Amino acid sequence: MLGETAPSTQLVRRVNAGAMLKAMRGAGIVTGTELMARTGLSRATVISICDELVRLGWLQELENQRGAGEYIKGRPARRFVFDDGAASVLGIDIGANKITTIVADMAGTPLSQVTMPFRAYNTYNVSAAERADVLDKIAADALEKAGVPAESVLAVSVGVAAPVNRDGEVLTVQEFWQSFDVRRIVSERHGWHVLLENDANLAALAERWQGTAQGVDHLVVMLAGDRLGSGILESGRLLHGQSGGFGELGFLNNVEGVGSTYGIAHSAVSAGRQAIERQQDTIMAELCAGEPEDLTAEMVFEAAAQGDQAAVDALDSVALRMAKVIGAISTLANPELVVLAGGVAASAEVLLPTITKELPEFTFTPPRLATSTLGEGIVSLGAIRHALDYVEEHALDLSPASLPKRAS
Repeated sequence: MLGETAPSTQLVRRVNAGAMLKAMRGAGIVTGTELMARTGLSRATVISICDELVRLGWLQELENQRGAGEYIKGRPARRFVFDDGAASVLGIDIGANKITTIVADMAGTPLSQVTMPFRAYNTYNVSAAERADVLDKIAADALEKAGVPAESVLAVSVGVAAPVNRDGEVLTVQEFWQSFDVRRIVSERHGWHVLLENDANLAALAERWQGTAQGVDHLVVMLAGDRLGSGILESGRLLHGQSGGFGELGFLNNVEGVGSTYGIAHSAVSAGRQAIERQQDTIMAELCAGEPEDLTAEMVFEAAAQGDQAAVDALDSVALRMAKVIGAISTLANPELVVLAGGVAASAEVLLPTITKELPEFTFTPPRLATSTLGEGIVSLGAIRHALDYVEEHALDLSPASLPKRAS
């Protein structure tokens, strides 16, 4: 038992340090007494950890009020402030045809966001070398735009469209990732600590952090563009399953009336093309100049907004299909809220009334529905949250003081 004392004490100290950083981030100037109230820790623990966090570069101790000319009775309170600019983190979303990167300070405030496409737009034609080169270029551009040096980066979180287990490993080896070991490449080229996570899981973290799902503990966030993917939180905890596949939706192939994991954008185009083939006299046909193969999801939504009945009917069929999708997921996970996210989110708002109406036909536990307002950067934003969580958890080891010193 005695052998367990030191490790146990150190673990508790790490947890307490993380709690302190969480309480101080974005809080401005705080005193030891205020930190006691926010964390529930004793004064001795708070002051001891504050001293260590000052040494590690996380906090700055300010002159006490008496020294600053503000007279107070009794012993002056020690005052601390979290140094938002002490380091930075990167959030990267490797999509099918582009990469998006956000640089943020330690308060989670985005300092820059940059998106860069691959030269080849077919994912499976993009070589590992091109992916790596684009990733390097976009990271450098984002850091330059943010005005922070590469040496300030404490952690990088990367979102990928594949199942990722709790250890940050892609378990289901897909052709896209066989030649592209993201963690190894980024770590070797830059020396950064790299985390890997499923893109839909990161979208869920972002939505609960800064989106419409703030404060929601039982949550499903669906990336619903060309393909469907879901991140699921239960009691505020991100679920992975045994090997990272908890939010995978391959079972939809066997759901009657769904039949695939194609998302809203793909389904809207498919339904729109079928409508044009049946009836050429539609606004959709005008928008695509009579070439159904040139029809886009945006054109279908635009035609419906202009009152094109064929487009309205096409979107009703998409909404019915999504009701079946959400009904299946809700029966399994029983969330309070389902958020439709990704590039299609802004358009998908018009689908919600029909989905809401149809949903009780497909589940006994229909959730609330919403669309995300976080835009196409949602995965990168979730990656920022993921990186910050990791840094907080390892605050005593992964600190500004641990970064390489720049030459003056």
